[in-house]
Amino acid sequence: MATSKKTETESAHEIRPGQSLELLKELHILTRDGKLNQDSRRKLKQVYHLYQFIEPLMQAVQEKHPNVTLVDHGAGKSYLGFILYDLYFKAQQTESRIYGIETRDELVTKSQQLATRLGFGGMEFLNLSVAQSITSQALPEQIDIVTALHACNTATDDAIAFALKKKASYIVLVPCCQAEVAAELKKTKTMAVKSNPLAELWRHPLHTREFGSQLTNVLRCLQLEAHGYQVTVTELVGWEHSMKNELIIATYKNLPRQHAQDRLTQVLESTGLAPMAERFFID
Repeated sequence: MATSKKTETESAHEIRPGQSLELLKELHILTRDGKLNQDSRRKLKQVYHLYQFIEPLMQAVQEKHPNVTLVDHGAGKSYLGFILYDLYFKAQQTESRIYGIETRDELVTKSQQLATRLGFGGMEFLNLSVAQSITSQALPEQIDIVTALHACNTATDDAIAFALKKKASYIVLVPCCQAEVAAELKKTKTMAVKSNPLAELWRHPLHTREFGSQLTNVLRCLQLEAHGYQVTVTELVGWEHSMKNELIIATYKNLPRQHAQDRLTQVLESTGLAPMAERFFID
């Protein structure tokens, strides 16, 4: 009799060879008895989807030098860092290093304990805010790849500032809630509506919030382009549990900067956000 239920053998084929089953259980991708349910299959699909964006970046770094340094901001339970290390670095004989930056001390401690237990010696976890990490002596002067997935409010901007200071070759961002721009739009709304018909885009409170979020990411992209990065914006499909699924990937190419600088200034001025110029600074 036919059945739609997958056998354990079929489920095993969904996990990549060599993956740590203990890690997948800790991340609740596998159940404690080593099985995949519908929810965990969705999580595994998300992991592989995100990994496919970052793996080529790590490979590109290693074409130049063997050791990769990657900093994951707002790491939380270090879900991303552990998966990257398990799938990519675990089998390599290099001194590559992944740093997880997190403010919650209990998560930092738990992640460090898990890394030790799994033998992931190239992982390190620091109890710092993203802003504090910019000047922390615990991190190298140069970083190859910077990630920030759902780093809330201005933490994404701090991660960009960190990446620019560390001369990162690649920046991977999934921006999260950002209320700062919306709040500034609200303050200058009355005057903007009088002088700029496009201010109708954010006249109503709901539109102010949504447009503020959209505009924040547009400004971030221009900021990165104004520092010589090539920027790609796409959708992180498969993350149905979150509406914040915009994926920004920036690759340093030392591109011409003047046009992006001019556009950034023009957008800030035309939306009444000139007082925020320092947030989206240009060297």
